[in-house]
Amino acid sequence: MQNRKLGNSGLEVSPICIGCMGYGNPSHGYPSWSIREEESRAVIRYAIEAGINFFDTANMYSQGASEEIIGRAIKDFSTRDSVVLATKLGAPMRSGPNSFGLSRKSIMTEIDHSLRRLGTDYIDLYQIHRADPFTPWEETLEALHDLVKMGKVRYLGASTMRTWQFAKALHLQKTNGWTRFISMQHNYNLVAREEENEMLPLCADEGIQTIVYSPLSRGLLARPWGANTKRTEAESGAAKFFEATAAADHNIVEAVGQVAEERGVSRAEIALAWLYRNPVVAAPIVGATKTSHIDDALKAVAIKLTDAEAARLEEAYTPRIDVNVRNSDPKAIVKMAATVGNHITVPVASK
Repeated sequence: MQNRKLGNSGLEVSPICIGCMGYGNPSHGYPSWSIREEESRAVIRYAIEAGINFFDTANMYSQGASEEIIGRAIKDFSTRDSVVLATKLGAPMRSGPNSFGLSRKSIMTEIDHSLRRLGTDYIDLYQIHRADPFTPWEETLEALHDLVKMGKVRYLGASTMRTWQFAKALHLQKTNGWTRFISMQHNYNLVAREEENEMLPLCADEGIQTIVYSPLSRGLLARPWGANTKRTEAESGAAKFFEATAAADHNIVEAVGQVAEERGVSRAEIALAWLYRNPVVAAPIVGATKTSHIDDALKAVAIKLTDAEAARLEEAYTPRIDVNVRNSDPKAIVKMAATVGNHITVPVASK
């Protein structure tokens, strides 16, 4: 498997990123469908032995348990210099003031907590989980730049925000000589293509690549229409965001199944192969909770869809509510903070 440079940087990553949200403890907050450490370690080891060097987690996953699991597994199954560790911050980690967001205080606090849990003295790719509408960009970006200069972080990444917010952040970084973001982590797949309008063109113009979360749309693209999993049952509320485009999504899922059958491969392989057609996409984040998920991802790298096949997959697409915009809305951030009993002061202009 051939590694690639991430964006306009020298960082080499595998074309598959293992998403570690599902490694943790179901009793420790989100997500409730995560698998415990023993099962997680088997999947992580399998990925490393297959040549995958890119792992993405976040401080909020199982309230830190995910970082602890991936840190111990890498120490046992690889070497620190051989892997690219990515984690995120910004989500609420405890109740009370200064417990979430992207203030200088929060950034300096959460980096040390993540380093301790991961069992390392540096993070390769440190990502902001959302834009923080309650903290000035200048405060956030300078603090992140300071982490790089301190040696605690090698590269910076961003995730899930409006395109104008990302453009503003990039402009401020360039103007002030601060370390720039090299990646954008966002929701993008065959049934969620709104990012093609503005975010993907911006990233292409700025020399930034994307790391795609939910590349299979929570498994929707990997199974026949209407099939349920433990995750879909646990996140049943997400279904409402698919209601308006259900007919179109159904047709896309059917097209994925048809192309997969014709090629004699899995549906997941086809859906992932479609993402690789876009040069802005560096690596899909594969939330592998089984070794078979990794097998699908490995096979997808080698599949080259024809233009005709891609057209069949794309034909029925109908735009929906932009998941990235919904997740970056200030109201959603306040609601997320409230889940841990957090207290925040919302500026009048943001109400």
